[in-house]
Amino acid sequence: LLMQLHIDYADGSSEIIATDAGWRATTGPIRYADLLMGEYYDARREMPGWNAPGFDDRDWSRVAVSSRSSVPLVSDPAQPVRALEAIAPLSRTEPAPGTFIFDLGQNIAGRASVRTTGPAGTTITLRLGEMLDADGALYTENLRGARATDTFVLAGAGEEVFEPRFTFHGFRYVEVSGYPGIPALDAIAGRFVGSDTLVAGGFTCSDELVNQLQRNIVWGQRGNFLSVPTDCPQRDERLGWLGDAQVFVATAIGNMDVSAFFTKWMRDVSDAQGWNGAFSNVAPRLADLDDAAPAWGDCGVILPWTIWQAYGDTRIIDEHWAAMAAWVAWIRDANPDLRWRHNRMHDYGDWLSIGADTPKELIGTAYFAYDAKLMAGMAEATGRDAEARYYRHLFDEIAAVFRDAYVRPDGTIEGDTQTVYCLALQFGLLTGDLEPVAARHLVERIADKNGHLSTGFVGVSYLCHVLTEHGYPDVAYRLLQNRTFPSWKYSILQGATTIWERWDGWTEDKGFQNPGMNSFNHYSLGSVGDWMRRSVSGIGQVPGTTGYASLRIRPQVNNELTFAEGQYDSIRGPVRSRWERSDDSLTLQVDVPANVTAEVWIPAEATDHVTEGQRDVAIREWHDATAIVDVGSGAWSFTVQQR
Repeated sequence: LLMQLHIDYADGSSEIIATDAGWRATTGPIRYADLLMGEYYDARREMPGWNAPGFDDRDWSRVAVSSRSSVPLVSDPAQPVRALEAIAPLSRTEPAPGTFIFDLGQNIAGRASVRTTGPAGTTITLRLGEMLDADGALYTENLRGARATDTFVLAGAGEEVFEPRFTFHGFRYVEVSGYPGIPALDAIAGRFVGSDTLVAGGFTCSDELVNQLQRNIVWGQRGNFLSVPTDCPQRDERLGWLGDAQVFVATAIGNMDVSAFFTKWMRDVSDAQGWNGAFSNVAPRLADLDDAAPAWGDCGVILPWTIWQAYGDTRIIDEHWAAMAAWVAWIRDANPDLRWRHNRMHDYGDWLSIGADTPKELIGTAYFAYDAKLMAGMAEATGRDAEARYYRHLFDEIAAVFRDAYVRPDGTIEGDTQTVYCLALQFGLLTGDLEPVAARHLVERIADKNGHLSTGFVGVSYLCHVLTEHGYPDVAYRLLQNRTFPSWKYSILQGATTIWERWDGWTEDKGFQNPGMNSFNHYSLGSVGDWMRRSVSGIGQVPGTTGYASLRIRPQVNNELTFAEGQYDSIRGPVRSRWERSDDSLTLQVDVPANVTAEVWIPAEATDHVTEGQRDVAIREWHDATAIVDVGSGAWSFTVQQR
């Protein structure tokens, strides 16, 4: 234990209590506790009052003291990890005599509690997992080396309740064996555990499967934001993968207030940076010790930029400027021709894409350019004028190299996958005349897949954004509405209550994917949540602004839905956008915080009659079947009478 407790007294004095040679220790009822393996608790060894003043610890042992003077303790700015709400099981089965399985109905990160009465020495074993086998038994193969098993030995002291404190698991199902008698349904409860970040936003619409997708995204975020943004809470991994975080950070911001959470974790990212300037694949840099791959290490630039955009605070840029600059320099030094051919390390590519092979060198070069583009914007925002000019020039150079190396005269891009077009368009790597051509090719590649996506971790976060911004919101809606594999709704129709790691984690024709890497709580593919908030409900910012000081409310109304609503508690106050359509009218309700302006884009033909609260509206301009109206703070209700 390494601890400092700072106490400030009412009289103005202070005291520091720190771990030192004066401490004592002993073994108690917790025989072992491990995040992956679980906890073993023997209630017969409990010592009542051990943590209260006056307890006699004379028989406890002196502690061994090691010098840690070179490792400073720092306060954690983020919300603590807490045991939050309890979840009651929905059902109980008995797949084998004496073995009971409780279904919480929701995949969570946390632990299970058990309540019982029995003789001393009775040993109850809880095993936890996300799925069931075809025969109804607990499926644990995808946990790999993690035992995810908690053991409780009763003291025989009447009714006893056990809930482990020093472990957590990813699970929906609790297998109970050794229980004295037949456990009642309420003998077991799930307990969600995660960083106690405040809810910041919500989304709902007329399609209940899309609402379930939003719930799955939120549960995936909650279950993987435990001090660091882990990739998964169940198997023997649970690492802060940078690639996962960078594709999901914008979605995370829309769901929770993650300003403090990512302030803390970005310090982990910089702390894990190598002497050579390379960021790591995971932070803290514990298990995967390699330097970072493209789209993974770039998180070190993308995350500060995204946090600044959302919260309008440039301190995260200043704190990590040297680290970001070193990362870009590391790439450039190894690739003087500006194509990211060298130092791509493990090179994950468009991780877990479906039937599409995006060239990895192209992915790296695209992200190299994007890094330079974001660095230029952050330099300008923080008064680094010379650096802004340098990075703008670097972006222009890399973008030109990208076009020369990978873009063909007919506008197709090497690899010809959905992801190559997403990256080129999202990162601004094409000239104006090539952008509509590339957008058409993207739509064609979706048509080639019978209207389905084929993107992995890298492409999926940009796919619907790119389609919408380049005139194809109907295609983005088609991807959202797909019910067949691969799609977001497919896993929901198979019972998913969180986002799966793989599109094919379980399919009707093949069953479970390879258990070597098959998490059923993995938020990355849920990055579509940012598009749902920004484009379906319409909550966004005017380009070039930060911190939601200037809103752009621009919902993409589609016949697939009759209404959609989004809320977001921005740094400047709550924002709300709700649209609802009928056969002959459209209503758009907008709430704008105090001291904030908004431009509202109202879908309407130039001949439609647009009113606000029975009054005619001053329309600034008509653009692409849309009326643009400028408003200040307040609640606004616009109606479009369609003729």
